[in-house]
Amino acid sequence: MLALKDIPLFSKLSPNHLAEIQSQMHIHHYEKDSIVFYEGDESEYLHILLDGVVRLYKTSPKGTQVHMHNFAAPEIIALFAAFEQIPFPATCEFLGEGTVGMIPLDKIYTCMQNVDFSISLVSALSRRMKLLANLLHKETIYTTEAKIADLVMNNPSVFERLKNNEIASILNMTPETLSRILTKMKKEQIITIKEHVVTILNEKALRNIIETNSI
Repeated sequence: MLALKDIPLFSKLSPNHLAEIQSQMHIHHYEKDSIVFYEGDESEYLHILLDGVVRLYKTSPKGTQVHMHNFAAPEIIALFAAFEQIPFPATCEFLGEGTVGMIPLDKIYTCMQNVDFSISLVSALSRRMKLLANLLHKETIYTTEAKIADLVMNNPSVFERLKNNEIASILNMTPETLSRILTKMKKEQIITIKEHVVTILNEKALRNIIETNSI
């Protein structure tokens, strides 16, 4: 499990500051599929992912889960919600076993008197805004074909780690749609899949799918 000093946001703090915050941090261990918090919950803590991988998803009025993003340790979860003091905009669920550290927000506000900490915070917020912009672009612009092509191009190892229904959930599509498009890509000799390992045969074709939104 990672220590607080391994988190970029806290890495520039003095040993005394780190020790003080560490003493106030509540450590919680979670089993696979455990919920860290639900969409709409409120909290007076900053959640730090110290070990494991979580996924964030929203729930539509019809009860459908809309995947937002996966986070792997070390990472800060729901950064905007914490500092804006608003309810969590999504549900956070562990994909495997893991650990979360919860730091009271009043301790974080004290840290903001440290210039290096404040600069790190602005940088973290900027990265999160870029992530949200990328998510919005993919959900509103990309077709299902383009989403899958983008995943194959940028994160092919996910096919080794997750089942097809889990990948489909991440991409906000049905497993049948995912299977159909992967089969089409194989027939077009764009990729091969053997024992869950994806091999790209035609990178140019994948990029073309992303750019044109079609195979």
